[in-house]
Amino acid sequence: MRNLTAGGVYGTILASALIAALHSEAQAYTPCYDAAWIMVTAGTAALAHGYAHHMSTHRPGSGLHRWRQLAWELMDEWPVVVACWPTVGLLLLAGTFGWPEAPVTYTALLLNAALLLAWGTFAALRAGYRRRSAVLLGLADAAIGLLIVAANAVIK
Repeated sequence: MRNLTAGGVYGTILASALIAALHSEAQAYTPCYDAAWIMVTAGTAALAHGYAHHMSTHRPGSGLHRWRQLAWELMDEWPVVVACWPTVGLLLLAGTFGWPEAPVTYTALLLNAALLLAWGTFAALRAGYRRRSAVLLGLADAAIGLLIVAANAVIK
């Protein structure tokens, strides 16, 4: 369950940082292209993360065992990709219905902030915190996530 939470948080922050970085008033708005770009980036990040885990656990064994371990590590990264789906879905809707860029970007960021709050609250509840404390921790986690997104947007 830890990988689910970590992957969900990572994917949500990744999607937020990417949509913030893709927001550009100077260029043509291409929400479907942006959605594809986010999915490719999330897939690449998941592959890299899974491969890094695999490389850090080298143990003697057969080649078949190593390939099987790699496959399991890569499959364990699915929450990173799935956590990007709300942002991707919003972008696909924007492309279908011709919604303007700024409101879509801000809506995606608010949606992802709410998801970070939910992820933080869920993790705190699972760790044994009471509801009020868990929500406060969730708010703090959401704020930290938004700071990371803001930092990524500034350096674009």
